Amino acid sequence: MSDLSNYRRSYEKSELLESNLPEDPINLFKKWFIEVEEFGGHGEVNAMTISTLGLDAFPNSRVVLLKQFNFEGFIFFTNYLSDKGKAIAANPNVCLSFFWQEMERQVIIKGKAEKTSVNISDGYFESRPEGSRLGAIASEQSSVVPSRQYLDDRLKEVEKSFEGKEIQRPEHWGGYLVRPVSVEFWQGRPNRMHDRVRYILQDDFSWKLVRLAP
Repeated sequence: MSDLSNYRRSYEKSELLESNLPEDPINLFKKWFIEVEEFGGHGEVNAMTISTLGLDAFPNSRVVLLKQFNFEGFIFFTNYLSDKGKAIAANPNVCLSFFWQEMERQVIIKGKAEKTSVNISDGYFESRPEGSRLGAIASEQSSVVPSRQYLDDRLKEVEKSFEGKEIQRPEHWGGYLVRPVSVEFWQGRPNRMHDRVRYILQDDFSWKLVRLAP
């Protein structure tokens, strides 16, 4: 058995004080995202974990890429017929989380997912590289396939069928907007006395800010 009890580090890079916080979580998220991107980020800063409640009643988490965010919420794109798409159709309550180790920060977002408009889905699909567009058409995401060769052959079939043609977005692929109902920001601090603040959406659509014990 591997003993990980001695895996420790001291968190000392920043602090999270109410006196410096905006009234809404989106502005703070934007500030943190830019800071991670400019000062601490490497790889895909927009990588996030999305958790859904599967049709088998088990929670299911996987990493996807955040592609847009605004005051309405957070947008990602996927296959609507995938496991996550089916889970969202049955229960739109989801959780998004970001862990930015370099800046000792974490953000946890609870919200309701809904499909984006056709225009948003079309616009993003058209911006993708040709290979990614063809892959979205070729892959029946989350379905059981016989082999890797099957996937490669399927992609070749799709490539051939679209030779000289415009690659249009399939109806089963598009975006989700996650409208947040709570957003928690976690900043690592020394002695495990971390800063945790949570924005909670009120009935009048204002945000209530509370501090949580670490």
